[in-house]
Amino acid sequence: MPNSMATHADSALVLSRVSAHFDDERKRDAAALEDISFSVPAGAFVSVIGPSGAGKSTLMRVILGLMPHASGTIVRNFSRSAMVFQNYALFPWLTALDNAAFGLKMGGMPRQEREKIAREKLKEVGLEHLADHYPAALSGGQRQRVGLARALAISPDLLILDEPFSNLDTITAEALKTDLLKIWRAYGMTVLMVNHLIPDAIELSDQIIVMNAHPGRIEKVLAVDLPRPRDARGAPFFKEVDELTEIIRSVS
Repeated sequence: MPNSMATHADSALVLSRVSAHFDDERKRDAAALEDISFSVPAGAFVSVIGPSGAGKSTLMRVILGLMPHASGTIVRNFSRSAMVFQNYALFPWLTALDNAAFGLKMGGMPRQEREKIAREKLKEVGLEHLADHYPAALSGGQRQRVGLARALAISPDLLILDEPFSNLDTITAEALKTDLLKIWRAYGMTVLMVNHLIPDAIELSDQIIVMNAHPGRIEKVLAVDLPRPRDARGAPFFKEVDELTEIIRSVS
């Protein structure tokens, strides 16, 4: 059953016994997700963590309706979702401004209006001075910020992040985490982040969903009760990290 942290009424998302299948390399039907049940409180920051092959990215596709589920129910209490991808997913032939405005363009918004919004979002992520640059001229951290600006431009109430820090160096990732928390607080949106870094999950999340692999299933749902802003160097933080590390080890 879904965890008790949220009911249907105050949840952005509720999954009840959701399973999904795909064809393996031999064209056989294989289970990708099995009996997935959890709820995401509206406005919460939730991380999904687990070993490789646990189906974390598949789960995100199912949530967004990009992949069908074979059984179970999904209650989507959000009106608009956006995703920031691990590999940036920017169009190399478009400037940072046009990449940030792409979703608005697809929605039919006039050029002047969408460029105004895109510039505002680039400013929010600290890239207004690079609006006319193409992705090839941007660093990895800057590309990820363009992807974030593109997501924010459509004013989502659910933001999905697919391992947003995995391709970034430590200093760049720390700066992006700080800005992401500011944006989350300012927008009041629900954030669902696929992640494999345990300290990041503890530092950012209200709730952590631990998955196991083959097929992907929920091993545990944990609440992170540390006060914000979180002291990532204090004993309570390291205690949470150690506990989550042991859980991950037990399912790996």
